[in-house]
Amino acid sequence: MSSTDENGQDTGVSTPWRSRRNTPVREFVRTETGSAALIVVAIVVALAWVAMWPSGYENFWTTPLSVSLNDRTLGLDLRGWVNSGLMTFFFLVIGLEARRALDIGELRARSRTVLPVVAGLAGMAVAALVYLALNAGTPAAHGWGVAISTDTAFALGLLALLRAQPGGRLRTFLLTVLVVDDVLALLVIAIVYSDDVQVWPLVAAVALFSVIAFGVLTRRRHGATYTLLSIAVWAFLFESGVDPLVLGLALGLLLYADPVEPDALETATERFRSFREQPTSELAREAQLGLRFAVSPNERLQNLFHPWTSYVIVPVFALANAGIPLSRAALDDALHSPITIAIVLAFVVGKPVGVLATAWLVRLVTGGRLQPAIGWGAVAGGAAATGATFTVSLLIASLAFRGAQLEQAKIGVLAATVLAALVTWLVFRVLALLPPALRNRATYGAVPALTDLTEPVDPERDHIRGPLDAPVTLVEYGDLECPYCGQAEPAVRELLTGCTDVRYVWRHLPLRDVHPRAQVAAVATEAAGRQDAFWQMRDLLLTRQDALAPRQLVGYARELGLDVEQFTTDLMHGKGSARIDADVEGAAASGVRGTPTFFVNGRRHHGAFDLPALLASVDDARRTLGLSAN
Repeated sequence: MSSTDENGQDTGVSTPWRSRRNTPVREFVRTETGSAALIVVAIVVALAWVAMWPSGYENFWTTPLSVSLNDRTLGLDLRGWVNSGLMTFFFLVIGLEARRALDIGELRARSRTVLPVVAGLAGMAVAALVYLALNAGTPAAHGWGVAISTDTAFALGLLALLRAQPGGRLRTFLLTVLVVDDVLALLVIAIVYSDDVQVWPLVAAVALFSVIAFGVLTRRRHGATYTLLSIAVWAFLFESGVDPLVLGLALGLLLYADPVEPDALETATERFRSFREQPTSELAREAQLGLRFAVSPNERLQNLFHPWTSYVIVPVFALANAGIPLSRAALDDALHSPITIAIVLAFVVGKPVGVLATAWLVRLVTGGRLQPAIGWGAVAGGAAATGATFTVSLLIASLAFRGAQLEQAKIGVLAATVLAALVTWLVFRVLALLPPALRNRATYGAVPALTDLTEPVDPERDHIRGPLDAPVTLVEYGDLECPYCGQAEPAVRELLTGCTDVRYVWRHLPLRDVHPRAQVAAVATEAAGRQDAFWQMRDLLLTRQDALAPRQLVGYARELGLDVEQFTTDLMHGKGSARIDADVEGAAASGVRGTPTFFVNGRRHHGAFDLPALLASVDDARRTLGLSAN
């Protein structure tokens, strides 16, 4: 792809597009979509299995499986191990994602957590009241817990499948609601549906978890020790009669997601260099540890467990619990069952209305000081998605009901999920049909997004390409020796060619510890800039990242027709180093640790750096400003 200068003229220079990489956010969205599809497949397989061979289905999942240590035995059937064992990892991932939002996401502004937390609590309360209104005074009233919990995988998967906008902020809003949902639902299981709670095993579980919490909060990294202690806590919770699922969520919320510290990066680099100089097994182990410690435990565990929970654990849970004999008689009973009807109404009407109405009331009561970070149309879509239930509802149903009532509850859960999906689709379809200006207001609202860029763009000092008064600003912190910056360059060029309302800012972040010639290359661009040739030199260097020695840089100045003597003098005296250092300080203040890192209108771009991902962020910025997207 040919590059252009600041005036849009073709320079004849090309930068190869060598590869594209995935990012945690892109993988998260993709995984949630695939997980929702796999859950549907698992439900269909379970229904077919029980229809063709009902005794075989039940016999398989009730197969006993026990673990013995000395004279103590921990025994469950296969379904129990799935429901109370494997699903612990699912709730761990939910807790990790919530903690990430609290540490580095939209919820780091704590005021933004109040409204979704209150809305989540109210949504659950309204759903429970709807259920009790139809079952009060009957034995079925004990099953009110079935009607309170949204399935996180289903709800987030719905947003991904429907490509709901604004993706990031709506996901964060809904995730906050759902974490409240999961915490309260697990407490309901522990308090209401746990029989014969034993005090001393519970005390032991709390004591061991306190040890884990102390170690994590004091930033002591002993993964193997924490793993063993967590297994012990799970076993003690099981022995106490409290459902051990609560452990997963508690651990996830405990594990911090702070940005990596520069000291950790330097340590990792030094250990890798030592291994490169002397590749021994001992140094390899130290290098591996250094790299692990350079990443937050939250991100490491998300990358490890999220695909497994989404692609394996939750679908297996669906397979183990969705087997309902959908005979004509069973469906007829369900259609006339207060249990089934109450569950459907609770999730399709009660919970969404509770979330939406409470969010509006909070805004009204606080005089607008607390309001959603998204538009009311998006709030309505997210509220509708809270009707998608499955995982915890089936868990509680298996604890609260038996026999025909259990089948009626399961049919209600499946019917509610299907109807909630249809209602969610309808809401976003209506939003899509609105006129652009009204649609943007209903989707994005009036609350400004949190800004991550601490140093605002200054046309007097920043290197800017494109219209100075453009409504959308794309800032890149880059390293001229970094291969990923070279890979990103074609996407940036193509974006600028097709988007006349975007201005592009390059800021220096030479990673001196890994790219020894990045600093002198940055100085070379500043030296060229003193002769009004910054962009020409910068573009050329990104195509010649393996040839950045001072002698070669002088040759490039000659190639560009610069005053070579002046360029050489400026290069040798490090003219422009203060400006580069200021960029580096600004990057550190904004939490930038690697290159390339992009910001769109001050908001950090967490996606990939290919053209579709960057365009999506630019379109999101346009919509936020009330402008139409491309």
